[in-house]
Amino acid sequence: MIIDCHGHYTTTPPQVGEYREKQKAAVARDPSFVGEKGQIIISDDEIRESIEKNQLRLQQERGTDLTIFSPRASWMGHHIGNEYTSQFWTEHQNDLIRRVCDLFPNNFVPVAQLPQSPGVDPAKSVPEIIRTVEEMGFIGINLNPDPSGGHWNGSSLADRAFYPIYEKMVEYDIPAMVHVSAACNDCFHTTGSHYLGADTTGFQQLMMSDVFKDFPELKIIIPHGGGAVPYHWGRFRGLALDQGFELEERVLNNIYFDTCVYHQRGIDLLLDIIPTQNILFASEMIGAVRGIDPETGHYFDDTKRYIDGNQALSAEQKQDIFEHNARRVFSRMKNPA
Repeated sequence: MIIDCHGHYTTTPPQVGEYREKQKAAVARDPSFVGEKGQIIISDDEIRESIEKNQLRLQQERGTDLTIFSPRASWMGHHIGNEYTSQFWTEHQNDLIRRVCDLFPNNFVPVAQLPQSPGVDPAKSVPEIIRTVEEMGFIGINLNPDPSGGHWNGSSLADRAFYPIYEKMVEYDIPAMVHVSAACNDCFHTTGSHYLGADTTGFQQLMMSDVFKDFPELKIIIPHGGGAVPYHWGRFRGLALDQGFELEERVLNNIYFDTCVYHQRGIDLLLDIIPTQNILFASEMIGAVRGIDPETGHYFDDTKRYIDGNQALSAEQKQDIFEHNARRVFSRMKNPA
């Protein structure tokens, strides 16, 4: 099988956006507005159409089999409103992901958004982890290292405030993908700088911390090829040695990188620097870059062809990247029927 570990529901029916706009309008009038979860009325046929014409079609065209699927990352919007705004929005988003996976059980498996909010104790996200894993069969979470949306005024991933989340992850044996949402700071382009900067920042926070000493079984995925990490591996090794430890020993038992890198030479660099067992196949499809590369005539995010095109990998190594590593990291994933 070929398992894509990084897909988002970016093609939701319009009712989802309409619900969100009403939420945003309510908290704009009154920042302390609580409201209620309410309903988003969407038929199964509307969900089928939104998936069959998009993610499922591209799966079939590009030769992948299974997508580990989560809510649209740029819509998590943890900086919007208050903790109740995020709680209700998150529950709806995760409910919708579960419905997709129920309708297409051989093609999609669910990963959860968390109801994070600036200034709110990260431990308050634990009940949603319990709900989605125990009651809904989710196999992982997305963890936002910056709920402020680009202001970075909250706790570091190294802070003990995140330990209740890490404890629950280890208990359930689920990984977290470190993934920010949209930037509300005009200094950052959401997908071009905020995402990649956050990947690098999250790695830096964790490598310089005691998190993996305290949680030796914790599993963290750094998306988008690790941001700047593989390119600057020497810098991080040097920083680690300055602090008296070996980088590889500190991180490679716990941190994994995906293949959301949109050109052959970038993938080749990732594969040259990072051990094969720490790389998971991913495309972020349908996501940040949706166009065709005029130099190749293929979609930028058709990342399978970059793995196929790497001449240094053995067939066994390619299959580890395409399937076996994902099964090891997402250990709660079951074989499709």
